[in-house]
Amino acid sequence: LPFLWMLSTSLKPSNQIFIFPPKWIPHPFKWSNYPEGWTILPFTTFLKNTTIITGLSVLGNLISCSLVAFAFARLRCHTRNFLFMLMLSTMMIPYQVIIIPQFIIFKTLNWIDTFKPLIVPAWLGYPFFIFLLRQFFMTIPFELDDAAKIDGCSALRIYWSIMLPLSKPALAAVAIFSFVGNWNNFMGPLIYLSSAEKYTLALGLQLFQGQYMIEMGLLMAASVLVLLPIIIVFFFAQKYFIQGITLTGLKG
Repeated sequence: LPFLWMLSTSLKPSNQIFIFPPKWIPHPFKWSNYPEGWTILPFTTFLKNTTIITGLSVLGNLISCSLVAFAFARLRCHTRNFLFMLMLSTMMIPYQVIIIPQFIIFKTLNWIDTFKPLIVPAWLGYPFFIFLLRQFFMTIPFELDDAAKIDGCSALRIYWSIMLPLSKPALAAVAIFSFVGNWNNFMGPLIYLSSAEKYTLALGLQLFQGQYMIEMGLLMAASVLVLLPIIIVFFFAQKYFIQGITLTGLKG
């Protein structure tokens, strides 16, 4: 219902947006809200910034989380389970608690107003994705590892040639969750980015708010365009969203 209201508002003239009772089907349709809403602000630049941040973050999550999950699932070490539980315990720490320490660290590194605070953490692993991939790796028979070791395969070769090809559904679920999370990320860019030319799409939408009024029609049109990739991804990858939820219940 909220999305339908947003879609309806994006096509309304200004004098029909706040009338009561609301008109769900505008007359006439104001299609010009879409090109005007996209061009009135540098949304092409915002799209490029968002694509760079999202793409590199998704790649970083896939590489780092799959490597750590492989270690937790397949490497035999007496501290493996302890370290895994320690990693899981970090998921209980609210994000708000670590915002200030993270900001101080990134400021010391001169990373403020750059994309690095939004990209680099993804290359250090994300606990939920590590947990999800580890759960899937545990379902793959250990006999495959033993057979590969007999043939002289190293742990890295087992990871690359056996685990990754057999884990495509789990990797796809991680990629989709990471894509949605980074594409819609508002808090991170709000904290670390100050230059308008480095804004992301989610952060750029706030620029429609003027000092005395909000261009609601243009804002809703731009919001629909920003959400369009998410809708497309969800439409074509529903089964991976479901798998991402069911994977957390696999044996461990």
